[in-house]
Amino acid sequence: MLNRNLSRRDFLGASAAFAVTLGLGACSKGGSQGGSEAKSSYKISMITDTGGVNDQSFNQGSWEGLKQLEKDKGWKVNYLESKQESDYASNLDKAVDDEANLIWGIGFAMADAVADVAKKNKNVQFAIIDNAYETPVENLTGVTFRAQEPSFMVGYIAARTTKTNKVGFVGGISGVVIDQFDYGYKAGIAYANKENGTNVEVLTQYADSFTDSAKGKAIASKMFSDGCDIVFHAAGGVGAGVIEAAKEVNKFAIGVDRDQAYLAPDNVLTSALKKVDKAIIEVSTEIQGGAKGGRNIELGAAEGCVGIPEDHPHIDDAVYKAAIAFESKFKDGSVVPPMNKEKYDEYVAAL
Repeated sequence: MLNRNLSRRDFLGASAAFAVTLGLGACSKGGSQGGSEAKSSYKISMITDTGGVNDQSFNQGSWEGLKQLEKDKGWKVNYLESKQESDYASNLDKAVDDEANLIWGIGFAMADAVADVAKKNKNVQFAIIDNAYETPVENLTGVTFRAQEPSFMVGYIAARTTKTNKVGFVGGISGVVIDQFDYGYKAGIAYANKENGTNVEVLTQYADSFTDSAKGKAIASKMFSDGCDIVFHAAGGVGAGVIEAAKEVNKFAIGVDRDQAYLAPDNVLTSALKKVDKAIIEVSTEIQGGAKGGRNIELGAAEGCVGIPEDHPHIDDAVYKAAIAFESKFKDGSVVPPMNKEKYDEYVAAL
C-alpha cells in the first residue's frame, strides 16, 4: 500500500519524475467545449474527503467544476460524501458499482484508498486532487498544485499590510500539502522583510483537523489577542472559525483555495487561490478524450491555476500590483517559492 503521507523527498522526486503539464492550456481557460461532441452517457463520480462538499474549500470547488461539465457537456456527475476516513474505500467501490467512467478522489488523505481501488478496477479511470504518486498506476492521474506560489503572494501582502508587524498561520494537518502553504507564506513575508527593511513575525499553529471550526476560531482568537492583525489559514473547514474570529475582533483573515471574501467581506484581506474547479474541468476533459493515467500533473502560476483574487478593496494598489508581479517571476524562475522547511531554510539563507 502506498504511504498516504509521502516523505518530502519522495514527493519532490515524484513530482520531478512524473509531473506533466496539461495539453489544453491547463487552467488558464474554462475547458468548456460542449455542443455536438457532448456525450451525456459519460459519468463522473466524486468522493469528498471528510470536509464534505460544502467545505468552502477544495471539495466545493471540485464539485463546482463537475457541475460546469454537466452544464457544458451534458455529462452525468454526482458526489458521495465521506464522513470519516473509513468511508473512502466503500464510497469509491460504490462509484465503481454505479458504473462511473471517471472517479475523482478529493484530498491527499484518500491517496491509499484511491490507488487500491484503481488497481482493482483497471477498466475505470481515476484521478485525485492534491496527491502525486511515486509509483504510477496506469489508470490513475494525480493532480497537485504549487500552492507555495499563491501563499508566497499572500505572505508578501500580509507583510506589507500589517500594522502590528505580527501575523499568523493556522494549518490543518501537517504534511506535504499544507507545508506548501506554510512555507510559501513565510517566504513571501521574508521577501517583504528583506525588500522593505521590516521584521514581520509569524506565529504558527496547527489544528490537527480539517473540520473543527471551533478549534480554528480558538487558535486564531489567541493569535489576534497576542498581537497578530492578519491570520492566513490553510485548514479546510477549520478556516471558517479563523474567519469568524477575524470578524469578531475586526481584523483580517486570509482565505484559501477559493476566494473566501464572501464569508466576511470586511475581514478577508485576500485569498490564496487554487483553481481546483478548472483543474477538474481540464483533466476530466482530457481523460474523457482518451488521455491515460499513470501520470502526475503539477499546476501553478505558469498554467494559470493559482493566484489571488482580482478584487482587493483592503489592499493598497501598489502592494497588490507588486504581489501580482510575482506571477511572472514564478513563470520565469527568478523567484521560486519553497515547498517545505528544507527549501525554506535554503531560500531565506539566499535572500
